[in-house]
Amino acid sequence: MRSQKHIAMIGCTAPSHVYPSLGVIRELVARGHRVSYVVGEPLTDLVAPTGAEVIAHPTIFPLGEAAVWPEEPAEAMRVFLDEAVAVFPRLTEVYDQDRPDLLLYDIGGLPAPVLGRRYDVPAVQLSPTLVAWEGYAEDMAEVMAPIRNSPSGKDYHATYSAWLRENGIDTDPWEWIAQPEHVLSLIPRAMQPNADRVSEAVRFVGPCLDEGRLADRSWTPPADGKRVLLVSFGTAFNDQLDVYRACVEAFAGSDWHVVMSIGKHVDPADLGPLPESFEAYPQVPQLAVLEAASAFVTHAGMGGCTESLWFGVPTVAIPQAADQFGNAAMLEELGVGKHLPAEKVDAEALRSAVGEVADSPAVAARLAELKAEIRAHGGVRAAADAVESYLD
Repeated sequence: MRSQKHIAMIGCTAPSHVYPSLGVIRELVARGHRVSYVVGEPLTDLVAPTGAEVIAHPTIFPLGEAAVWPEEPAEAMRVFLDEAVAVFPRLTEVYDQDRPDLLLYDIGGLPAPVLGRRYDVPAVQLSPTLVAWEGYAEDMAEVMAPIRNSPSGKDYHATYSAWLRENGIDTDPWEWIAQPEHVLSLIPRAMQPNADRVSEAVRFVGPCLDEGRLADRSWTPPADGKRVLLVSFGTAFNDQLDVYRACVEAFAGSDWHVVMSIGKHVDPADLGPLPESFEAYPQVPQLAVLEAASAFVTHAGMGGCTESLWFGVPTVAIPQAADQFGNAAMLEELGVGKHLPAEKVDAEALRSAVGEVADSPAVAARLAELKAEIRAHGGVRAAADAVESYLD
């Protein structure tokens, strides 16, 4: 075993960004490394079970029932930047006295590469989503130009530039965030557009599902043998009363057992009396349900997409924002999902879409192929091995 090293993980305060890294962190701790994990105070309970030392800080991230993210992309990016600038003095106060041997970071953990320069140690991004590819700037110019040239985009660039200069870095911010030096991709390679054009700086280790989440058996499959349908829109897009009502109408009295994760925005009473084969909770142990599921109605966040492929579950994707539309399209292109636009959701459309993906032998065969391919990436052990290689 290697001598103990201090590895600092710079996370960001969003559950969908925290979950993908937990399995890697737990494994590094089990291997004898000392890991400190920086995260906003509301999410410390997610991190603590890994055994990492939690370094908590106040957060400006929109969380809870009243959470509202800016709709303009540059303004949403600014939330990550403002948090990074605010927390940076706290991190230098800690790490100047306890210098890490290596930095890991989420894509939203913007202080990490700056700290890497400060301490002359590698900063390795643990990417829970898509990474850039050769020619990305040209391919995405039509999308990115309006963002960069908007007033909020220009302000974001100026603020980021000033912060980098304060820390002795003259690199343009757009280049700085688009081309990290070291990346471990935590998504299936199959979900990555233009994977053949991705830089060798990116190592695809695949999904790293956390042992603690995998071991959660607080939910058990129905005893009647009915097929399980999971309905979940994650932690940020779950105010979907109309969709939940359509599910009840679509699958009441059917051969499906429906498990709905409805969040805290929706009052279960507003769903009316639920049929016997329905369960509705603010939150469910998603991995346990997916392991038993035969179909998944999802907003197509990358975490849910990754987990559905890991367990070989077909999807009906109802994207709401951001990268979810691209993810939904990719699942459909892979032959394992159906994209159902939000404006077309009703009981008949849901029933038809779920049947289309769940009853198809071709979908089942493709899922089995992808499941084997994804698990062969190596996951947690491969990721931890890769992290240790940077310590060398």
